[in-house]
Amino acid sequence: MPTSPALSLLASFALALAAPASSPQIAQPAQDVAPPISREFRGAWVATVANIDWPSRAGLPPAQQQAELIAILDRSVALKLNAVVLQVRPACDALYDSPYEPWSEFLTGRMGKAPVPYYDPLAFAVAQAHARGLELHAWFNPYRARMPDSGPAAPNHISKTRPDLVKPYGKYLWLDPGEPDVQAHSLRVMLDVVHRYDIDAVHMDDYFYPYREPLYTVGRRSGLNKTRYQPFPDDASYGRYRAAGGALNRDDWRRDNVNHFIQTLYREVKQAKPWVKVGLSPFGIWKPGNPKQIKGMSQYDAIYADARLWLRAGWCDYFVPQLYWPIENPDQSYPVLLDWWTKQNFQGRHLWPGLFTSRVGDDSGSPWDPKQVLFQIAWTRLNPGASGHVHFSMKSLMANRSGLSDRLVEKPYAASALVPASPWLAGKRPAKPLVTFVRDPRKLSLAADWQSGDERAPWLWAVYVEKGTTWTTHVLPAGQHTLELDFAPGAPLPHAMEVAAVDRCGIESDRARFVFGTPTPARP
Repeated sequence: MPTSPALSLLASFALALAAPASSPQIAQPAQDVAPPISREFRGAWVATVANIDWPSRAGLPPAQQQAELIAILDRSVALKLNAVVLQVRPACDALYDSPYEPWSEFLTGRMGKAPVPYYDPLAFAVAQAHARGLELHAWFNPYRARMPDSGPAAPNHISKTRPDLVKPYGKYLWLDPGEPDVQAHSLRVMLDVVHRYDIDAVHMDDYFYPYREPLYTVGRRSGLNKTRYQPFPDDASYGRYRAAGGALNRDDWRRDNVNHFIQTLYREVKQAKPWVKVGLSPFGIWKPGNPKQIKGMSQYDAIYADARLWLRAGWCDYFVPQLYWPIENPDQSYPVLLDWWTKQNFQGRHLWPGLFTSRVGDDSGSPWDPKQVLFQIAWTRLNPGASGHVHFSMKSLMANRSGLSDRLVEKPYAASALVPASPWLAGKRPAKPLVTFVRDPRKLSLAADWQSGDERAPWLWAVYVEKGTTWTTHVLPAGQHTLELDFAPGAPLPHAMEVAAVDRCGIESDRARFVFGTPTPARP
């Protein structure tokens, strides 16, 4: 990956500056209270379409599917990630037990076939993720109906039950976002998951209207190279809109269809479960020229996505622009685009850019050096308008391509981090936990047992231990109620411990604190 010496120097400086934000121990005066815990969203997409990440192939026995998913979650914990974004609806199908859509062929090998022996993958994923202190975000594609080279559609697939709503486009089948029944169906599917599963977020990526399919290119010899694209087949729905008195031109009408869907989804999710976040992950460029040096596809014009409006209006709780370009590429500069997006965040939502981690060590012919991802994390940490990032995708982290996973744990992920708080979603602050602290004078051991300070169950526990002049933090799942720390002879003995409850919105309670006093030496 060629880089200029100046850029390499700047990136190295950024990496060095960012590292202390996640250092495992933070120096504090003795007997002082523990410092605030690091806050950073660290997520990874787990794509099920075409079996990119999970399951490794369609039709695996359920026990093997579960083992693979547990391995993904365990690796996430080992890497000190705090969220996984699991694709549960790739193409009007379901990787969960849906009353509205058929089982996905990417799960069982045949659309409509349930796992045998039966289990519900989403319920399993939520339970296993939460047991490890990980958030589980359910990732939906709202309008893609069928992938190329798919097997037979199940009788209850929408292409069979409502063929009038489904349009062929290129090699795909696509729902027409201009049809009110389409929007109602996708909303019903997504809200069903919000109601029935204990997910932490609803997540959508950049597929609303499809990316344009080329028909032909004119002017190759002259150098004009102007491509003509296949029109999206929505004459019927647009015609009905105009006949009913609609005045928008077709492009504005298409954008309005997407805007209406996103705004409605956000409102309905908050009415159902206010703590469930809504996340949007659009293409990384709104329009070329924004900012001035940026070139590339205009999502506003090509796929009718006014992503800047969604962020400015606050129709999401977190925003993940897909900044899939290297730092040193001036036409799609990662730091320049990141800075531009932060300036559009009028409502103060979370901004967690998407990183093209799968380009590290891949077989594309131009793989990224792992330093590219490390530098991008560092640049993100230096931007006060951003508070995390999401890796695409988990497969590359599982494979530890070019040693990237090792390098993440070694430096930027050396310590755990809590997901940034969402105070606009929060209700009553969690109660201070009830804690019993014990120091065993016969050995170098410190233990604590705790429970919620009221009837509300916490989402996580944050535990702080002071040794000498440093504090070490532990982020523990809600089901863990004890912590015992043993120390080697000659090591600094603990002086104090603090425990706090953390709720689903990331709000931390007051801390229960215990100072252990002068340590008693262990007897020989």
